[in-house]
Amino acid sequence: MVFDTSHANLNALEFEVFGVDSRTGFMPLRPPVGRLPALWEVWEELLDDARHEHLQPGDKSGLSFAEMARSERWRNSLRQIPLLPIDDLETSQELLRRAHLVLTFLMHFYIHTLPPNSPVVIPQPISIPLLQVAKVLDLPPVVTFSDTVLYNWCLTVSSSDTDSLKSLNPDAIRCQTLFTDTPDESAFYLCSARIELHGVRALNIMRSSMDEIFVGDALAVARLTTYLISLSTIIGELKSLLLDVRKECDPEIYYNVVRPWFRGEDSDTYLDPGSGQKRRWIFEGAGDYTDLNMLPPDRELSGASAGQSSLIHALDVFLGVNHERPNSPSFMKRMQRYMPRQHRQFLNHLAKNPRPLREFVMSASSMDTNDGALALKEAYNHAVMSLKEFRDSHMIIATLYIIGPARRAAEVAATSLVTSISETEAQAGPKVPNIVQTVPKATHTQVTDDATVGITGTGGTDLVQFLKGVRNQTIRTLLSDK
Repeated sequence: MVFDTSHANLNALEFEVFGVDSRTGFMPLRPPVGRLPALWEVWEELLDDARHEHLQPGDKSGLSFAEMARSERWRNSLRQIPLLPIDDLETSQELLRRAHLVLTFLMHFYIHTLPPNSPVVIPQPISIPLLQVAKVLDLPPVVTFSDTVLYNWCLTVSSSDTDSLKSLNPDAIRCQTLFTDTPDESAFYLCSARIELHGVRALNIMRSSMDEIFVGDALAVARLTTYLISLSTIIGELKSLLLDVRKECDPEIYYNVVRPWFRGEDSDTYLDPGSGQKRRWIFEGAGDYTDLNMLPPDRELSGASAGQSSLIHALDVFLGVNHERPNSPSFMKRMQRYMPRQHRQFLNHLAKNPRPLREFVMSASSMDTNDGALALKEAYNHAVMSLKEFRDSHMIIATLYIIGPARRAAEVAATSLVTSISETEAQAGPKVPNIVQTVPKATHTQVTDDATVGITGTGGTDLVQFLKGVRNQTIRTLLSDK
């Protein structure tokens, strides 16, 4: 049995061309830069101050006057720093990545400590260098998954020769930079880092599989079947790693303490006091630089999200899971804007493979009904089902860490509303109509039942709708027995 191999082999995922390491995948083999050189030390010091002062989000319930004053002092310090050039950073991708991390963390601290009714104007001392760094890196000027996970780690033990590392032990790394310095925030990022590192095995299977598809004979089919069985096992292990986040990250701390910091502009639900419209993030001074048009046409600025993981996108592309929509980019496609440029190129290269895996399996099944072809289809479907089960686990985590806390917050808000009305009525006396009785009895229930409606992820999408959609699309990728 020989299948058509007339297409040239794009092969093979030449990892290094795309900034992907065969030992660590989308994470760098060596620890990222932990601090910028002296010229930009003022940025690092401001970030240190924000963390050491334990700044609080401006929309935190029960925010004290002391906390508000502390945040304003820090923001004032940021506004006073000089506008620094980035020319010398452009000689090093590693320094640029650290600069993007530091400047976006500073920006998010600045924005999210503002009062909810305050317009968002990002001061020029960080807005201009951030836009400049973002342009060189071809990344949006906002905190991304690469900032919080890929380039935000160091070794727990010192090594005199990190260049000699043959692989990274997922248990031997820790986070470099955090918003809250809580173990829960660290555990949340490290969970994703462990998934990325373990996923290297899946990337290597993709590379070997593409070679076998190019050969296309009966032996290649047998080998490809074995690879897909292994891929299914690996995806199952990724699912276990995802669920392990429950061991070290408390859902309430994540939702109420950690998550507010990396919300993007498209998750900002507050209104501008002047226009009454949804708040926009204004980069002060950007209009004076004609070459800093970094914002996409739809003005989307999403926060860091697991949807920006190139590994998960690569699994989708390799297995043929298509999330695209006819008239507009899907959420998954939009999230590729937030990936490092070379990783986007990797996904594009993988998607342009002239012999896609799914088509090859379908062709093998239609051309030959022997045990080898049937085993190949079964192995393929098993791998797709493993990815579906991974997404089931993602829904479990989203329910535990976002939907559940959001529902409980809605319950508290509803109870507070009724209590406030009751207190107002009691204080006003009999001259005021009994407005508690005018509140529909279903109000509290409606608030809590509808708490999941419109909940957005940090990537700015309707969370429940998105998770169900990608899971269902994964199921549709299965090959039928017909």
